[in-house]
Amino acid sequence: MILFFVRHGDPCYNPDSLTPLGLRQAEAVGRRLSSRGVDKIFSSPMQRARQTAQPTAEMLAKEIEILDFASESHAWDELTLVREDGRRVWACADKETQKLFASKDVRDLGMKWYTHPAFENTTYQKGMERIAGASDEWLFSLGYKRTECEGIYTEERKNTERIALFAHAGFGSAFLSHILGVPYPQYSQMFDLSHSCMTVIEFNDNGGIVIPSVITMSNDAHLYEARLALNGRTAF
Repeated sequence: MILFFVRHGDPCYNPDSLTPLGLRQAEAVGRRLSSRGVDKIFSSPMQRARQTAQPTAEMLAKEIEILDFASESHAWDELTLVREDGRRVWACADKETQKLFASKDVRDLGMKWYTHPAFENTTYQKGMERIAGASDEWLFSLGYKRTECEGIYTEERKNTERIALFAHAGFGSAFLSHILGVPYPQYSQMFDLSHSCMTVIEFNDNGGIVIPSVITMSNDAHLYEARLALNGRTAF
C-alpha cells in the first residue's frame, strides 16, 4: 500500500475554507495524484481539507470518505495550550514547551512523553491516545495490524492500493509520529507539513513485518509544476 498524506491548501480559517491560492494548490494536487492514480480518497470533515481533496476526487471519479478522527478541531482541543497572553497555540509551537520537548527527561520517555510530570494537567495524553487508537483502527481496516513494537505492523491482508488522506498539520504531526513510531516531541520539531504538500509512505511486507517507509516528506513538486507561491516565494 502507498499512503499519500496531503495537508490542505492555503486556508481561510474563518470561515473554514481555502483561499484562491489554496484552490489553485488543490487543483495542482489533483493533477499530480490523478496522473499517478489513487484507489481511495479520505478526508478530514473540515471544509478546507474536503476542498483540497475535491479536485482529485473529480479527476479520478472517486468518492471522498470522511474520517472524523482526522478533524483538526479535535486535535486543537487536545494538543494546544493557552499562553500567558491569552492566546491559544499548538503545544509544539510554544517556546517553553519546545524546551521541554528537547529535554533529556522528556526524550527518555519516548512515545510516552506525555507522562512527564510537566504535562500532568494537560490533555496531551488523551489526544495522542485518541489519535493512536483511531489510526490503528483505520490502518487495520486497510489490512495492517499494529504490533507491540512502535512503528511496526503485520500485513493481515494484501493491499496494493494507493490511498490519499487529506487533513491538517496539527493532526498530521501526531498521526504521522504514531504510525512511524517517532516520538511526537521530536517529530513535531523536526518535520514541517506545508500547505498542500504531500508526504508519501509505503507499506511493504518484509518477512512477516511491515515497517512504514517514508518515500518523500512534505513534497511540493506539484507547486513548482504549477508555478505557485511557496511560503511567500514564487516557484520557478
